[in-house]
Formats: sequence, structure tokens, C-alpha cells
Amino acid sequence: MDILIRNVTAITLDEEDRILEDVDIAIEGKRIVEMGRNLVFPKNQVSGSWEVIDGRERVALPGLFNAHTHAAMTLERGWAEDLPFDRWLNEKIWVAESSLEEADVYWGAALACCEMIRAGVVGFGDHYFWMHQVARAVEEAGMRANLAWCQFGIGAEHEVGGVTLDGTIQFVRDWHGAAGGRIRCVLGPHSPYMCPPAFLRQVVEAAHELGVGIHLHVAESQEQVGNSLDAHGKTPVAHLAGLGVFDVPALAAHCIAVDDADVAMLAEKGVDVAHTPKTYMKLAMGMAPLPRMLDGGVNVALGTDGPASNSDLNMLEVLRVTGLYHKNALGRPEALPRTQILRLATQGGARALGFDGGGVLSPGCAADLVLIDTQAPHWFPRHDLAAGVVYTAHPSDVSHVVVDGRLLLREGELVTLDEARIRYEAERRAFRMVGAEMRQVRAYQG
Repeated sequence: MDILIRNVTAITLDEEDRILEDVDIAIEGKRIVEMGRNLVFPKNQVSGSWEVIDGRERVALPGLFNAHTHAAMTLERGWAEDLPFDRWLNEKIWVAESSLEEADVYWGAALACCEMIRAGVVGFGDHYFWMHQVARAVEEAGMRANLAWCQFGIGAEHEVGGVTLDGTIQFVRDWHGAAGGRIRCVLGPHSPYMCPPAFLRQVVEAAHELGVGIHLHVAESQEQVGNSLDAHGKTPVAHLAGLGVFDVPALAAHCIAVDDADVAMLAEKGVDVAHTPKTYMKLAMGMAPLPRMLDGGVNVALGTDGPASNSDLNMLEVLRVTGLYHKNALGRPEALPRTQILRLATQGGARALGFDGGGVLSPGCAADLVLIDTQAPHWFPRHDLAAGVVYTAHPSDVSHVVVDGRLLLREGELVTLDEARIRYEAERRAFRMVGAEMRQVRAYQG
């Protein structure tokens, strides 16, 4: 069914940063076909084929992209609290994985889809296990996703489900381009600090053969940088570049500990960097140099990371945290203006995840958009709606979400997912998982 949104205020995020008041947005199929005042629709169609949405008191904006997360880690939300990064992994996360079951991943990912849709997220980059189950959840939810099956390359006993590189390659062949192009797949070696160089070379070779990219964790601490210099004589970024990892489209999560040469390399190679500030603060990891990367020409996208490390998948909060932290750290309140932050979470994320051309409200663009209700008290007075989205909006304000021309959320109600059943199954499986006999699957040593 095609969609006509009437009398809405549109934050277009186009090149002119236009905010259009009291306009109509017409969506036919998977595209925005027209924007303007008092549009006459339907054209040459029966009226029953159009859904008309009242946009008054609402703001429309491009849908948000969560560039890096581990969706099914919703099952571990609140289970690994108040721990430093090494203990968080060694005592909790890489222990719980020993009792993770394949079906758990589906229900954990489905729960994540419910949460993200409610926060205005239209697509996400996921890095986890049994990714065909995540793909199934994404297909049913109607979202977009870029999916990477995480692998370590240090022996089957350290891999969840004993997955092999051949298995992850088959996943890419089965699912890349599925769901009408809403699902994209890449290869997912965990990191340069866990994956041996020989394995990373195999991954690069496979990525070239498949014509896909690589999504991995990079330079999360100075300790990792020091260990990389000791082992390889190079920083993690330079080490990966030398192995050819950045000769295919690459999404590097975090890049907290990078120097100027690393930033230049990331920019030169066209590497996309996922910035997830809530996790850095909660685990006291330090903060990635977002302003320096932006100034250096790196494409940066925003993300939540997994809900086991930051507790939720609220991209609206990530907008706020990004602005607040970096303005304060720089001592410059004019840094990272509101529309730039919005672009990092829309256009930056769309590019990083392979959905080029997303993140703009304009005729001809993908119909991936969000409506936010501005009638709650925290919105008033409504001097600046773009600032309101970044610093005021809550997930409860999101009234409609459209992805690929299809409504996933209508008047605050999920359309494609059975939220009650998903909540029940996810919690039941989470309690079973952490209540089972567990063992440490692998060890983090920096």
C-alpha cells in the first residue's frame, strides 16, 4: 500500500539543510515520489490503495541507522554490570556464549528489532553468531541490515557453534541481497587482537571472491595498540592495512586508540568507522577521537554497540550523548552542530552499511523515514525541531516508521512483529542461558 503523509514538518537533511513546514510526502512503492504542499493523490489509482497519515504536530526525518551492534546480546542486558572491559569479556560475555543456542539468537535479535524500530531505527549493522537467524528476524521485521557472522579463527573449540570460514562464506552466499535487497552481508572476523594474521588474509581473499566487505573491531585500547606494536611492529590500523583488510569495503568499529597516521590511513582507504560512545563511557574505555576523524575526512557513523555493554539500542540517546560529550571535551559548544550529528546517524550509517543514497528526504530517495510526535511537554516550546530530535526526543515520541516504503510502526504500534511473544521468549531464554552450566569460551588478553 502506498503512503501519503499530510501536513508534516520535514527535516530533509538535504544539501541545503532545508526544513519544510506543512508539506505532504508521497510514497509509491519503495521511493519518495513527491514532496510539496497540497499534493493531489492518488493519481490514476483507486483511493483504497493509499494510506493517509496525518502529519500535523509531527516531524518527519530520514530513518536512523545503527552502524554497529550485537543485536542478540539483548539476552545479556544487565547481566555484566560495573566491570572493566577485560573482566566484562572474560568473566561474563565469553562465558555466557558457551550456553548460547541457535534459537536464542533469533529471539534476541527479534527483541532488538522491536526496540530499534520503536527508537526510529530503519537499519543496523550486526556482528554476532548464527547470523541466518538474525537474517530471519530482519526479514520478518521489515528492517534493513548489514550482517556479519563473527569468527575468531583460533580453532573450532573457541567458535560459537563451531562455525568455520566456509560456513560464514555460505551464509553470505545465501543471504546477501535477500529480502528485496534489505539484507546485505559481509565477513566478520572479530578483531586483529583475536584473529591470527593468516586467518585475516584468508578472510580478505574470501571477501574479494565474494565481492563483499569486512566488519570488525579495531583499536579499542592503548593496550591493544601496544600489543600490536610488540607483535607486528605496527598499530592495529596499519597492521590491518598491511594484510589487505582495507582493500575491500571495511567497517571498523570503535577506533578509540588511533594516532594521526591511523586516521590518515582510514581516510585514504575509505574505511567507515562506527562510533559507539555509550559503551566507551560505561566500560570506561576512553573516547574515540570523533572530531579528529571527521576533520581527517573519515566517514563516521553512529551506533549503540551491543545491549550487554551499553544496555539499550536507543539511537536517539546516542545522538544526544555524541553531542554532549564531544562539545564538553573540546570546550566548544559550537562543535558538532545538530544537523551534523543527524547526518552521522542517517547518511553516515547508510553509507557504512552499504545502503548508499539513504539518509535524505527528497523525491527519488528511498522511503526510509520516521515520524516523531512533538506534543509531549518536553518538546515545548518548539523553537528548533532539529535540536529537539537530537537533544529532546524519546523513543516514546516515535509514532511511525517506514522502511522500503512499508510501515513497520503505525501510531506507536508494531506492525510486523509479535512483541508480546518476543518479549516472553527472549526473557525465558535469557534466564535459561545464564542459569546453565557455563565455561569460558576464549580469553581476552588485549
